[in-house]
Amino acid sequence: MKEEKLLLILDIDETLIHATSNKLDKEEDFSVFNYYVYQRPYLHEFIDEIRNDYHLAIWSSASDDYVREIVNCIIPKEINLQFVWGRSRCKPKRILDIDSYGIYDNRYQEQYNYIKPLKKVKKLGFKLERTLIVDDTPHKCIENYGNAIYPKEYLGQNDDDELLFLAKYLKTLKDEKNVRKIEKRDWKKKIQK
Repeated sequence: MKEEKLLLILDIDETLIHATSNKLDKEEDFSVFNYYVYQRPYLHEFIDEIRNDYHLAIWSSASDDYVREIVNCIIPKEINLQFVWGRSRCKPKRILDIDSYGIYDNRYQEQYNYIKPLKKVKKLGFKLERTLIVDDTPHKCIENYGNAIYPKEYLGQNDDDELLFLAKYLKTLKDEKNVRKIEKRDWKKKIQK
């Protein structure tokens, strides 16, 4: 009996696209909420390559309405996403600011990062050992680092080919029984272009 496909959760900003209020020295792919949006090179090829091997989902720490708009622009309508989540599904985690002497500075106690705890995905019936999350920001996956793949951040570079490498790497993981046991920190070194 063939195992159910793995769930692959994709981040948006600096993973699949770069959005900025300052126009880059090239034409944007589209605009959303006064942001110029640049799709990461090979985005559509990446989606086409992985769509049959994984259940796909989107989870970003950006605002929910922004996430929906971006997804409508970059993900083909025929792709059935398991969920599209924004900041409202993230968990705020307080930042503790430690100064150079190792002393906690309470002036910043109201600052938060948003993290993506996969226990929320587990409540939907997905197994954590069969779930991967791709995010350029490691602290967003701090509670589930064993599920995370960290691509380099995308800031609009034309020569970026990270998604080509990532698609090849994901092909090697698609039949794994437990992705949490696999060392993924140097994932790019494990494949050839």
